[in-house]
Parts: sequence; C-alpha cells; structure tokens
Amino acid sequence: MGEKAARNKTIDFSLEEGRKYLEKCIRVDEKSGADEVLDRIIIGDSLKVMELLPEKSVDLMIADPPYNIEKSFNGHKFHAGSRDKYREYTRVWLEKALPLLKDDASIYVCCDWKSSLVIGDLLHDYLKVRNRITWQREKGRGAKTNWKNGMEDIWFATVGNRYTFNLENVMIRKRVIAPYTSAGKPKDWEDTADGRFRNTCPSNFWDDISIPYWSMSENTAHPTQKPEKLYAKLILASSDEGDTVFDPFGGSGTAAVTAKKLDRHYISIEKEELYCAWAEKRLENADSDSSIQGYNDGVFWERNTGDAQRKKAREAGG
Repeated sequence: MGEKAARNKTIDFSLEEGRKYLEKCIRVDEKSGADEVLDRIIIGDSLKVMELLPEKSVDLMIADPPYNIEKSFNGHKFHAGSRDKYREYTRVWLEKALPLLKDDASIYVCCDWKSSLVIGDLLHDYLKVRNRITWQREKGRGAKTNWKNGMEDIWFATVGNRYTFNLENVMIRKRVIAPYTSAGKPKDWEDTADGRFRNTCPSNFWDDISIPYWSMSENTAHPTQKPEKLYAKLILASSDEGDTVFDPFGGSGTAAVTAKKLDRHYISIEKEELYCAWAEKRLENADSDSSIQGYNDGVFWERNTGDAQRKKAREAGG
C-alpha cells in the first residue's frame, strides 16, 4: 500500500498493524449478562451471538444488514439470492434480535430500494412500522439503461405504542430564503453572525447527508460505511442519554462510535476481525474528538452549512 497523502484520514490499516485494537474486542461463547457486553465490540456471527445476549436489554437497534446484492467484505462475499431467499434471511436475523429489545424499544433497518421491498413488508409481521426514511447518498454509479441509484431507505418501527421520539433533538437548521417579519422582528427565524436561519421539523427525506470521504476522520476503507451524521439523527431521536444502542451488523463501528459520542451505551457485533479493529480505532479517536460532521449547536445543518458558515464568519472577523 502506498503512502497516504497528509490530509488523508482514512482508517485502512492491516489486521497485523491493528492487533492492539483487535485485542480490545471480545468473543461471546456463552450466555452473557449486560455488564459483560455493554460498550464492547463483539467478534462473531451475529446469528449465533444474538442468542447469547441478555433479553430485553436494548433501547434502540440500528441494523445495516447486507443488501441483496453481490458484495465483498474483506474478501468474503455476500451472494445475491432470490427475493424469497432474502426474505427468509431477514426473518432469521430479525427473530433472533427481537427478544433483545425492551418493550418500548425502536428499531431502524437500512436497505437499498430492492431489499426495502422485502424488509418493509416483513417488519409488519413483527413490529409497528412507523415510517420509511429515504436519504440521498450523493454518490451512485451511472447506468445507460436505468436511473442512477442515489437513494437508500431506512425503515423505522417500534415494539409497541410506547416509545421514545425526541423531536427537539433532531431539528434541521435551514437558511431563510425569504425572511418574513412581524412588527419589524423576524418571524420564526433568527438573524445570526452566520446568516439567517430557522429550525424546522425533519421530514422522512434527508438530503443533508455527506458520505464519508478521505479527508474526514470518520472515514474507513469499509465498502458500505454509513455516515455518523445519519446515525446521529436516529440515535438522538429514538434514545436518551444512558440508553443502549445495539448494532447486529457492526461493520466499521458507526453505530457504536456515534452512540459513544452522544453519551449512549452500545453493543456491536461484527464477524470480520479487521472491521472490528477499525471500529476500536474509531472509538479511541472519539475519546479526544466527539464532534459529528454536520451536527453543531444542538441542531443538524443543511449540507455545506454550519461549519463552513462559521469558518467564513471567523475569517471575516465575525
């Protein structure tokens, strides 16, 4: 591997180079209590590990299972199957996860448009489906005979009718294009050193998410890494400080890292040792940097606002 550019912050070390991080992870071979698995990255097959975790210990589950497409994860391939086969795969992991959820827990399941058709339908068999979030990935591979796929879905469901939803924690900070005043004063907006903004309720379409890239400290070489900002919205809305966030398909650790940054506990399962080591490195980085790109001052900023606006203000002496 060639030497990285100075500004390239991508986490992409080998397993041998990351041995000290791998040693921080654990394996679970027998029924475990909450104190044994809380705030830990667990190495293993989630279908087996979930059977050993404490029941009714999870406040929020964020699942990002393999989509029903051919994909290589550190040399191990997930093979696309029929719609029925993927439905059965989803049913198996979901039935193993459900006993872990508290009676007032919420879950979010990530998917692409194809797997969304299966997952959204199946969730109705077990949970109360509340919404489908669609978020814009920015990136996408073009096609000559089809529309470029630049969107993904996240299904939101709850165990019952009693659940957490902190609307005030996930407001969107938007620029005011046509500032309306009443008696000479701003109406539902404020004039700040960074510009004119209003806080608005979030919809189920999110176009403010940036996919991690090489100069961002959260970026890893994982092929399907989710952004911390994306998960921060889910965690802030559907859990409280001190709650436990569970990720059965941990990947490079976005759910665990974001939960830690937002003062939640986490349990994350990932079978690829290399990804577990990357996750531990990110958790270590979070000790000295708890920032989340695009989330500042208690609100989520539109893409290309927030940090950039404040930087301009500072440069102008504002």
